[in-house]
Amino acid sequence: MQESGEDYIETIYLLKKRNGYVRSIDVANELGFSRPSVSRAVGILKENGFITVANDGELELTQEGLKKAKSVYDRHTNLTKFLMLTAKVSPEVAENDACRIEHIISPETFKGIKKYIKEHKDEFE
Repeated sequence: MQESGEDYIETIYLLKKRNGYVRSIDVANELGFSRPSVSRAVGILKENGFITVANDGELELTQEGLKKAKSVYDRHTNLTKFLMLTAKVSPEVAENDACRIEHIISPETFKGIKKYIKEHKDEFE
């Protein structure tokens, strides 16, 4: 899945957690994208089996979509923590950088970061 698809899946996941429902317009507003751009992305995600679209327009993640969204979110949150702890950057900077890194990091490196965070968890509190 491409970076943009991961961003959409993660956004749908987070909006669903926050609001209990999510529609294309909610995704467009959250990401600051146009409705046609979101509509195209939704079509691709649906075609690839990551989401379904109800008659009322509500977007639902499939099992595969939920698994992917949780994986992206896990990378995002752990990378944000890691950057704040090790680089001592602000939450905003860590968040922005984590959003870019989460799409390209290798599984091996991410595993090492998660291990580091676990070993230094007391420093996060």
